[in-house]
Amino acid sequence: MTRRRTMLALTAGALALPVALTAGAAATPAAATGGWSSSWASTADTSSPATTLAQVRTIIGADTGAAAALTGKGVGVALIDTGVAPVPGLPAAQVVNGPDLSFESQAANLRYLDTYGHGTHMAGIIVGDDTASGTKGLAPQAKLTSIKIGTARGAVDVTQMIAAVDWVVKHRNDDPANPIRVINLSYGSGGNPPNWTDPLQFAVEKAWQAGIVVVAAAGNNGNGTTKLTNPAMDEWVLAVGATTTNGTDATKDDTLATFTNLSTGGNQVDLLAPGTSIASLRDPGSNIDNTYPSARVGTTLFKGSGTSQATAVVSAAAALVLQSKPSATPDQVKEWLIKGGTFLPTGKAGTMGLLELNVNGALARTGTAVAKPTWNTSSGNGTFELSRGTSHVVLDNTPLSGERSVWGALAAPQWAAKAATQSSWSGGTWMGFKIAGDGWTGTSWASKTWAPATWAVTPWATGATWTDPAWTGRTWSGRTWSAGTWSGRTWSSDDWSATSWS
Repeated sequence: MTRRRTMLALTAGALALPVALTAGAAATPAAATGGWSSSWASTADTSSPATTLAQVRTIIGADTGAAAALTGKGVGVALIDTGVAPVPGLPAAQVVNGPDLSFESQAANLRYLDTYGHGTHMAGIIVGDDTASGTKGLAPQAKLTSIKIGTARGAVDVTQMIAAVDWVVKHRNDDPANPIRVINLSYGSGGNPPNWTDPLQFAVEKAWQAGIVVVAAAGNNGNGTTKLTNPAMDEWVLAVGATTTNGTDATKDDTLATFTNLSTGGNQVDLLAPGTSIASLRDPGSNIDNTYPSARVGTTLFKGSGTSQATAVVSAAAALVLQSKPSATPDQVKEWLIKGGTFLPTGKAGTMGLLELNVNGALARTGTAVAKPTWNTSSGNGTFELSRGTSHVVLDNTPLSGERSVWGALAAPQWAAKAATQSSWSGGTWMGFKIAGDGWTGTSWASKTWAPATWAVTPWATGATWTDPAWTGRTWSGRTWSAGTWSGRTWSSDDWSATSWS
């Protein structure tokens, strides 16, 4: 497991550099169990050719037949991630900023913006339009709502994810012309909780029941794992694994990516999609852009591999299907996508019967009836700590643990009762904690923005504050991040999903 921790030295205001970084991790990081389900090309391996989004479109059968005319228009996609940056390849008209629930929301110069580089990469796959490279997202006319929960180090607590999902459910119809019908979760917590009580699975099931297709990354711990990450392990969601495309736009040579989690019990991967060396939008000066310069493809693109990328591909495909069939339920969309997939004859995918996404195949099945699933549901009455598992954010050497949210003490059953009636949010207050503004009155580069708020509650670490001196070191200036350091204080998770650098 690759572990990274950063902290603020309380004496002399000095910033400590990351410690407990496994030797050689920059070249070949070990798999971890929670966080963002992606890895980024590094100087250790520059041999893998980039897979363009045009190639991905061909592989998934979206450039011919009925699918070729679809753009995702009229469909809202919620991206719960690390925010998005205003790069030229991301049209402001297609982007809405929901509330920033990340630790960086307390710094005006970082609010809503992607300091890590992950969310921008996902957004590019879905709605990108980069004229410099000719790269176009797979659902370029979908309306993307970005809810930022991760920092420059990818750090996020499971309670931030739960609050974000709750917010999407509450506000899914705020834009009647582009209702949110898809949630992209390129994320997995470090927990392996009981499915019948887990709070995170309860949250995504409530979204599913509200008519939202939840697309979740299976995880990047490898084919030898026995469980998918949470919430992909939930039977209700659409769990996505990645394929290796081997540099071609044919499917006959595509294979199951070796980093994809598989399950020996419980929910298995539902669908595969291209997820190796995907060239999408670069976030200049972001953490990953600075750390892995060899991953750059030209000046505007960046190459990344993981079930994160595959998840974004499937989220875009779900938007295309929903444009074609706007009255479709999440159960219908899931079954059409799964059963309309392409058989892969080579390797483990073939022997396991795992199919690769085929949009035209899914559209061809939209006339078939879909039986209502009878899977078990979560009560939500478990514990947040079991949902976290091994993934804990650390502030001043103090991990966040136990039955509390980032913002204060909170019992899961108390939250579940509110979430069940879509009342966990009231304006900018979630479960009694004022963590965002009260409506669409904020300002940013996006077409519409939810207002911010100053967190009045105190952090879980004794004597700490939400203010980080390092936050002043970076601002978005023009088309890149200004000089500074990402090795700031905090909010570092002690682990997150990774795979071999591609």
